[in-house]
Order: sequence, then C-alpha cells, then structure tokens
Amino acid sequence: MDPVDTICAPATAAGVAAVALVRLSGPAAVAVLERLAGGPRTWPDRRAVRVPLTDAAGQIDEALTTVFRAPASYTGEDVVELGLHGSPYIVQRVLEAAVAAGARLARPGEFTLRAYLNRKLDLSQAEAVADLIASQGAAAHRLAMQQLRGGYGKRIDELRQRLIDFSALIELELDFSEEDVEFARRPELLALLDEVLRACTHLIESFHYGNALKQGVPVAIVGAPNSGKSTLLNALLQEERAIVSDIPGTTRDTVEETITLDGILFRFIDTAGLRETGDTIENLGIERSYRKAKEADIVVLLGDPASMDEGALRMEADRLAVRIGTGPSIIPVLNKADLMTQRPSHTLAISAKRNEGLEALKHRFVEHVKGMNATAGDIVVTNARHVEALTHAKEALLAAKTGIAQGLGGELVASDLRRAQHHLGEITGRITPDDLLGSIFGRFCIGK
Repeated sequence: MDPVDTICAPATAAGVAAVALVRLSGPAAVAVLERLAGGPRTWPDRRAVRVPLTDAAGQIDEALTTVFRAPASYTGEDVVELGLHGSPYIVQRVLEAAVAAGARLARPGEFTLRAYLNRKLDLSQAEAVADLIASQGAAAHRLAMQQLRGGYGKRIDELRQRLIDFSALIELELDFSEEDVEFARRPELLALLDEVLRACTHLIESFHYGNALKQGVPVAIVGAPNSGKSTLLNALLQEERAIVSDIPGTTRDTVEETITLDGILFRFIDTAGLRETGDTIENLGIERSYRKAKEADIVVLLGDPASMDEGALRMEADRLAVRIGTGPSIIPVLNKADLMTQRPSHTLAISAKRNEGLEALKHRFVEHVKGMNATAGDIVVTNARHVEALTHAKEALLAAKTGIAQGLGGELVASDLRRAQHHLGEITGRITPDDLLGSIFGRFCIGK
C-alpha cells in the first residue's frame, strides 16, 4: 500500500437521512481535512468539533468533525469522520473536494482491509463486519458480533500455535537424525492431533446452524393440491403473496418469502402441489418441490382432512422422508381445522384461513432452530470459506495421524502438520494469498 495513500468514502447512505457521514483514512487524512477547513489548526483527538468545509466555489456545509489519531482508530491509521447534513448533493460535493485536496475514493471494503493489514482485526473478524452489515435478524446479528469480538479467531490461532510448537520439535529431531532422539513424544502428539481433529469436526458441524441463521432457515411447505399451502404462506406473511385458488395445480413454481420469528430469519417456500399428473409444466414444478424440500431444514407437510386423516398424513410423511432423505425435519400438519369434527391427538391442526394454530406452528419452527443451537456450542462457523479450510486441515491431521501409526519418517509427519497449520492460518489471515483478499473485501460496500 502507498504510505501516503489517503482514501475517502461515505460511511452512511445519504438518501433521505438527516445526517450523513464521510470518512477519510490514511497518513494525509488530517492534511486533507485542513485543506477543506481553510487551513491548519489544532485538532483535538477523539472529540467532535464544528468546522465549516469549503471548496473553490465556497462553503459546502458545517461538519461535526472528529479526528482519530493512529493507531487508535478503526483502520489503525489517522481517520477523520465528517458528520454532514444528509443531502446527497452535500455528500457528493464534499467527496469531490476531498479528492481535489489529495484523497481518492475508497474501493469496496478498503477501510476494513486496512484495519486487517494494520492488525486491528484478523481475517475472520473482518469477514464478520460484512456479516454484521448483512444481518437480517437478531440471531444472525448475535453470531456476527461474537465473531467480531475475536473469540473464534483466537481459538483457531491457539490450535495452530500448538501444532507449530510440536512441528518445531519434529523438525529438531530431523537435525539430530543420526542420534535417533525423539523430542516430540508420539503419544502426546497423537493426543494433540485428536484434540485438534475434534475441534475441527465440531466447527465444521456447526456450519449447518450458523449458515441457516446467516442466510435464513429454509422452510418448505409441501402437500397435495388444494391442501392450503399458499393460504398458509399468506397467513404466515400476513399479506397476499401467493395466489390462492380452488383450481388444483395453480402453483406451478416455488414462491419464496422471509419473515423473522423470535429474532431468527426464516425463508418460507410455497411449492407446487404433490400429485400424479400428465401436465409437463406442472410435473416440472412438482420435481422442483421435492428438490426444495430436500434442501430445506424444515418441511411442513400439509394435509387436507377432507382427503386424509391423521394416520394417512403420517404415512405420507414417512414416504416423503424416503424421497427427500432424513436431513430435513418433517412436520405433519392438518389444515382446515375449522372443518374438522374431531381434532387429531398427535398431529398439529391449524386453520390457515382463520389464523388458528399458527402460533403453535411458529413455536415449532423456533424450537427446531434452538435444538440446532444446542449441538453447535459457543463458537459457530458461518462462512463457507472457513469450512473448506477446516476440512483441508482435518484431512492433513488425519494423514499425520496415519503416518505416525504406520511409523513413517518425521519429515512426512512434519509435512502434514505444516499443511494443517497452513489451512488453519487461512481462516484468520496468518497465511493469505492476495487474490483471496480481493475476493473477500471486494464484496463489502464502499464505506466499509
């Protein structure tokens, strides 16, 4: 990075907001501010002062200006924050004046990239910033905050450092190979490998829960035509999102919408009715219904009491489980409870049309997710890149363990340990190719 490179960007959307924020970061940030403010002055550290900003055409605005001196700032560099009136015209004019004064517009994610390069954040924390911005529910927000605090990165670094320490002992043995000494005791190394393997496995398994909270828990609503699937979706959303008709086969494609329950984002998917049909287009929709059900975390199998009783619905749930696998949790639900003469004893009954029983159904959704959390533990992986790195690290650790069992030479075991260290280091950025940084930070918004 150019040592005199100073960047600027709006940190908040101007739009119709009352206040907008423009940030500058870099060694010349204060110098740029002074050019905008009409000359040098004493700038108190971390204290807001009211400053008129000007350009060649005259005064632009009076900004609430705060200076954060390096290294006590978000990026680790000198940072200037300009609180402006929230006019898009004012924001644009201030940005143009800052560029004319020697700054340049920031690239996507460049503020956080600089924080990472200046060791204010590790790579997992930097990615948590993006997750925090994108969070759409309390649960996703909580996970992003946990990762941003750095506990996850510290755990990965701890495991990696212990592998490094043992690798150093094995490397030392290679220097004394003619003397047949053993500095790295194999029983202790095997115990460490088992511990790190358990940790990697646990973190990989937590991704199912973490990704569901981050992206939204997918819930597929399936059942025969006219069982009330679209009516249920509309009732859950409290709006007319799906077309409701008495004509069988009206829904021929999936309809997806999201709602938040108890701070958890759910993605509800209304699917085509499951039945035997000669209609080619409808059959495509039915196949897509099965595929969506297989990909979901929760499947609501909706039954119509006019065509099936409780026992028949449960048999249908068993057949569906054979078709889509045991991954999704299938919840059999009898709809149109208002038309039943006798309520089922072991199956949830609702009336989507009259909004009856929906709270109990929502409770089942939330409890399912809480059950996933019970097995996930304190540290939860939400990033597919981390899962890939953990999987590769686990493969290297298993190879090292096999090598020890087979009595392979120390140089081969050390090579496997170095591979495991490398992949763990990719998570926190201890080992990071430049193209990976571009991929990660290129997905950020401009002001972060």
